[in-house]
Amino acid sequence: MTVLLCTFLPYFFDSFNYLTAAFAKSKVGFDSVLATTPVVNPTQTSSLVQQSQALYEAGQFVEGVQLLKKAVAEFKATNDVLNEAIALSNLSLAYQQLGKWQEATEAITQSIKILQTLKDVNSSQIFAQALDVRGGLELAQGQTEAALSTWQEAAKIYQRLDDISALIRDRVNQAQAMQTLGNYLQADKTLTSVREILQKQPDSPVKATGLYNLGNVRRSLGYLNDSCTILEESYSVAIRVKDAIAQSNALLSLGNTARAKIYAQLSLANSSSAKDCTQTAIQYYQQAAQIASAKPTVRLQAQLNLLRLLVEQKEFSPAKALLPQIQSQINTLPPSRTAVNYRINFAQSLSKMTQNSVQPKDVAKMLAQAVQVAKSLKDERTESYALGTLGGLYEQSGQLADAKSLTQQALAKAESVDAQDIAYQWHWQMGRILQKQSNIPAATAAYNQAYNALKSLRNDLIAINPDVQFSFRESVEPVYRQYVDLLLQLPENTLQKPDNLVQARQVIESLQLAELDNFFRSPCLLPRVDLDQLVEKQKSTVVIYPIILDNRLEIITRLPGQDAIYRKTTKVPKDVLENVVEKLRKDLPIVSRGPDVKQRSQQLYDWLIKPIESDLANADITSLVFVLDGSLRNIPMAILYDKKQQKYLIEKYAISLMPGLQLLDPKPLQNVRRLNALIAGVEQERLIEGKSFPKLSNVTQELKLVQSEVKSSKELLNQEFTEANLQKQIQSTSFSVVHLATHGQFSSDIEQTYILTWDRLLRVRELDNLLRARGENRRGTIELLVLSACKTATGDKRAALGLAGVAVRAGARSTLATLWTADDKSTSDFMGELYRQLDAGVTKAQALQRAQLAILAKQNRPYFWAPYVLIGNWL
Repeated sequence: MTVLLCTFLPYFFDSFNYLTAAFAKSKVGFDSVLATTPVVNPTQTSSLVQQSQALYEAGQFVEGVQLLKKAVAEFKATNDVLNEAIALSNLSLAYQQLGKWQEATEAITQSIKILQTLKDVNSSQIFAQALDVRGGLELAQGQTEAALSTWQEAAKIYQRLDDISALIRDRVNQAQAMQTLGNYLQADKTLTSVREILQKQPDSPVKATGLYNLGNVRRSLGYLNDSCTILEESYSVAIRVKDAIAQSNALLSLGNTARAKIYAQLSLANSSSAKDCTQTAIQYYQQAAQIASAKPTVRLQAQLNLLRLLVEQKEFSPAKALLPQIQSQINTLPPSRTAVNYRINFAQSLSKMTQNSVQPKDVAKMLAQAVQVAKSLKDERTESYALGTLGGLYEQSGQLADAKSLTQQALAKAESVDAQDIAYQWHWQMGRILQKQSNIPAATAAYNQAYNALKSLRNDLIAINPDVQFSFRESVEPVYRQYVDLLLQLPENTLQKPDNLVQARQVIESLQLAELDNFFRSPCLLPRVDLDQLVEKQKSTVVIYPIILDNRLEIITRLPGQDAIYRKTTKVPKDVLENVVEKLRKDLPIVSRGPDVKQRSQQLYDWLIKPIESDLANADITSLVFVLDGSLRNIPMAILYDKKQQKYLIEKYAISLMPGLQLLDPKPLQNVRRLNALIAGVEQERLIEGKSFPKLSNVTQELKLVQSEVKSSKELLNQEFTEANLQKQIQSTSFSVVHLATHGQFSSDIEQTYILTWDRLLRVRELDNLLRARGENRRGTIELLVLSACKTATGDKRAALGLAGVAVRAGARSTLATLWTADDKSTSDFMGELYRQLDAGVTKAQALQRAQLAILAKQNRPYFWAPYVLIGNWL
């Protein structure tokens, strides 16, 4: 079961503001009905509702539930059905916060059943609000399509009632559901319509709040620049209407967006921009804290976020100055979930300052207080996080017995409320503790549970916890890598066919799938093909899994005609391997670096291929399919150099890549002369969005060569190559090949992954929607997508993630792309030869090999022949 994350960095709450809003609106609705509906002892009943709302907003959900149950009973006894329905809706909200999903479902079902019997205007408003509550519950349980449908039904009511504020909230919720379902274009259009509605509204607190929510959603979708712009609008409106709370909320969220930009810039190795973003985030948090005197919780949130940021940036002096201010405010907080969350947040920052005048015992005391408050609230979810965080502190200090005991308690609490989003963290922590105690089998079992919990959350992890997208490498990826490391340490792994090798291979594929989910902020395609069965059908093909671990490179292979899965190990530390890969990546796009390229390519061949070359030779292998890991994805495997035979790998084998299990059902390409191709390109120099794109002088020649080799084609060149024209052609005609000769960039930042059309940059999500417009299961699946003038982002060590994302989401069976732009006649010559070879009836991988060898025969410098990679179906 999917659950809402009880988040402990305050800004995580942004995505679920509609829950609190729904509660508050229900209370307003009750008051409006109270004025016209006779109720026995109305003062007591009104008091119950007001008290329960206060408890809810304070995070005292158990007490809130008790008061709401009492209110429901009193309304039922007096036959006040409307107010009974309102109390039931709010009861469902409180149950949701406690993770009591069955009780929450029963309460909202009863509420809606009552409201469906009522027909007046007041009940319509309340009915829509109840639908909001049900939509939130459905989303929390992973029923995304149902949630979307529910919110759309509520929106129709709000539109009929001309309730603009509620309509905006509902459409924002719809966009989040659409995003989770992968409907990016629809989500974007929905959010654009929300923004248009807001811009037409006069300045008001409602407008400021609407823009604030919209800006938060844009951040969660990865549109950081857009998020910043919208939040600045919210702040400006809040200033004009003199709403201090709205001002501080906008500033707090601007700080969160700036903090997210830090991660994005660091992933691009842009330390200067990351430093600027850090200073910007600090300023926003400081302003938010200064303005938020009317709302102490916002001030404390801002200060806690500022402390977290300063600690992350190792700015310990200003961090220390904040400690007394935060401590004094936390000490005065009344018991509530919010109070527990703040204590845990504070303790997490303090635990990273134990080498800087912060005593571990003070951190432990803070966490122990959090545990006691959570217990008093009977809030098992929050208690689990407090216990687990305390266990992590003991792990950090080497007190492993205590750490293990606390982690076991935390796990029990998390599993009692089916909180897999928390449980995976404690399984992972338990695995680390057991490993430190040298209990490798037990540690491996704990990691397996963490891995299974992450798999169960796959469709929802990012929707549940938006911050995962920015902390994936610290909070998710290590679970997979450390689990693989343990699997390959077990004694039985000296054998050639252990189950652990199969599991290690599965885990590394799951990691690649999780990386793509994280890249797109939503789940990618589901697995479709059993690779072992596929290899059995392709007798001369082997699948190779290089796995980069901290102290070694593991190479797992599955040879055709044999049951065994083979494992070879190269003793090369991760940092050494990645250093060679990064230097090679920098050298490859430079024509004059041929000697350096060959030297480093030879080193990688010795590490990766030499350990298995005899196995390949004995099995008569002619095609290699790589499922590459980490930084290895940034270089073409064709470049690996065998010094003994004085041959590049492409001279020995046809080569293709696969992003894990993400492969459409493979089948051979039909005769190329029967193919219908859409060919497009931008040849002229362009300046778009402040980026300069030089002329590609060989585009016209390249497109002519492609046209000469296919049955029919439609050309979009220069001014004709626009998003609108591309969309029109793809939706109106079934193309087997889409060939785009234009500048493009692949990056680990989704906003920086794009191709150039004549008048704009087409981002990967937009390209995804365009290419998949006909639907992958309909007649006319794209057999081959060619991107012939793209490159990976400079300095981005994970840039090839963008290429994998394009390949997986494009709906094409195969994608052929370049890792750097080689604007030379060799590119058009290569493309002509590629299509001629496809016409000869060979596989796509063989066609790529022969086309590369044809260029290599004329020009042996790798710059000209090596940038091409084939991803997906190699047949």
